[in-house]
Amino acid sequence: MTKLGRAMRTVIGVVICAILLFPLYWMLVVSVTPRDELRVTPPALFPLNPTFDGYARAVGDQLPFLGTSLLVALGSVVLTVVVAAPAAYALAKLAPRGGEGITFGLLVAQMVPGIVMATGFYAIYAQAGLLNTLPGLILADSTLAVPFAVLVMRAFIHGIPDELIQAATVDGAGSVRTFLAIVLPLSRNAVVTVSLFAFLFAWSDFLFAVILTSSGGPQPFTLGIYQYISNYSKDWNAIMATAVIASIPATILLIVAQRYVAAGITAGAVKD
Repeated sequence: MTKLGRAMRTVIGVVICAILLFPLYWMLVVSVTPRDELRVTPPALFPLNPTFDGYARAVGDQLPFLGTSLLVALGSVVLTVVVAAPAAYALAKLAPRGGEGITFGLLVAQMVPGIVMATGFYAIYAQAGLLNTLPGLILADSTLAVPFAVLVMRAFIHGIPDELIQAATVDGAGSVRTFLAIVLPLSRNAVVTVSLFAFLFAWSDFLFAVILTSSGGPQPFTLGIYQYISNYSKDWNAIMATAVIASIPATILLIVAQRYVAAGITAGAVKD
């Protein structure tokens, strides 16, 4: 490829990245733009009189909601891994009867619209007394991640040599000990991958939160942010400041777990 061709590809790549990242930049700009300027004119591309009042209000008002979101997301991660890891091991190595049908069912489960699931959860939770509770929200959010987690971990575990499993069996290890001592440590990349996605699914959830917790009880920040929105005014810099603060945990996790996620997704994409 000529130097001109490489330069053109670089320019096109930079333009595409700028277009994709512009909403994030605009979120930052609005979060530090004074409220008066937001009411009168659209904010400038670069704030001339930045203010951090929006961040002060966001920290003061949204910490309980952010704490709830953190608890729900971490609970969803734990529940997803506890359910998905043994299920993936069983499907990949124990060859249960009807395993292929179960795998197909997991694929179908990912296609079910969230609103259908949320409506069903509401009917069940109303009878079980789980509306407006943390356990109920954790369970609902986990349903988004478990099918994906099982499929990714199943593909990863399927690539573990059978000789290792057989060697453990010869040494007297049962299925549970083999899973805990050999399969799970070797599946670290897949565990990190599904944990990250489970966290992001629960952290950004709005649909389940608004249907299952909107009438009281602990609420995540996706609902707490609505206290800045009314029929007559919208506190945009506080809204955007909350969005910036809420994006920090996800950004840190993505940076820290980047190489594990790349390995886990690659393994999960292998067709067996």
